[in-house]
Amino acid sequence: MVRDLTCPSCNETYDAGAEEPWRCSCGHALNLVDQPVPGGDPLPVSQLDTRRGLWTFHEFLPVERRVSFDEGFTPLVDAPDWGADFKLEYLFPSGSFKDRGATTTLSRAVDLGVDKVVEDSSGNAGAAIATYAARAGIEADIYVPADVKQSKLMAIQRAGARPVRVEGSREDVTAAAIDAVENGEGWYASHAWNPAFYAGTMTFALELVAQRDWEAPDAVVLPCGHGTLLLGAYRGFDVLAKAGIIDDVPPLFAAQAAGYAPVVEARHGELGTTEVHADDEPEAPNEIADGIQIREPARMDEIQHAIESSGGDAIALGENIVENTLDDLHRDGFYVEPTCAVAPAALRKLQDADVLHAEHDVVVPLTGSGLKTL
Repeated sequence: MVRDLTCPSCNETYDAGAEEPWRCSCGHALNLVDQPVPGGDPLPVSQLDTRRGLWTFHEFLPVERRVSFDEGFTPLVDAPDWGADFKLEYLFPSGSFKDRGATTTLSRAVDLGVDKVVEDSSGNAGAAIATYAARAGIEADIYVPADVKQSKLMAIQRAGARPVRVEGSREDVTAAAIDAVENGEGWYASHAWNPAFYAGTMTFALELVAQRDWEAPDAVVLPCGHGTLLLGAYRGFDVLAKAGIIDDVPPLFAAQAAGYAPVVEARHGELGTTEVHADDEPEAPNEIADGIQIREPARMDEIQHAIESSGGDAIALGENIVENTLDDLHRDGFYVEPTCAVAPAALRKLQDADVLHAEHDVVVPLTGSGLKTL
């Protein structure tokens, strides 16, 4: 069954189809109806057949598996020098966690009979959608900033998608993609707006808890631009709690780039109210964390709800601490891109401020490959 769409703000519903709206008439982002909540006790991870990767959790997913590289079950490794476990989300086919959402989004596109998809991205989501569109045999136009990294541009082009460079801000890129969608040039496979994407990023939490013998961590620190991973994690932990598998959603800490930190600003003011909420030079925009330079998240209210209801918080990081953290990650053998260092940098700030302590069991996803920066 291909699920219909519903608006969590005004409760309007829309029939599923290739011509379905990309957002509600009230302006809010849409969700898929009826999140499945399986019953029964889960099997130990050693007894799960994980050969289909994240689709191992098909009973939790509101999308049928149609387009896949058997991606998922990324390693969860101990990082003792950091006082946390790292989940290596950069070990996906296209080099970032965005493959989680791409497999579910393109799977739903196939079920809807979509001929062409449109996405806007600073690089990683575009590469993921292009890769899975190629797998599905669906055309793809990927709208990107004019100064997109060459490695990400080539990943899009070599998958057979058409990159459309847009001058201006990241918001200008989104506006151009939306114009194309509203002019009938394709189905909006947006990692920010399309609800099928979050069905995929939800599996981050499902995998993580399974890898931990079905126990949730004490906290998770994640990068946050549009919040696709943070919201996916929240939804995954929430459905596990509703299924009685874990007790509660763990606190989620959103790590943002200084100068592009609307979640932090909404919670703590423009520069943050305490040392933990902003870097030493918060007035200088963090330009190296290009993957999360989002000033207007599509699902801002949902992000705030996820942080508030989980007991987490949001923190902004400047360039200096992120660059230093990136160097330390590389020296520890984690070859990740600069944006990926924002969450581990936030982890250190939270530890220094005694928000997170040595006895806390913390997980941090490493989200994008350093090969994307070549």
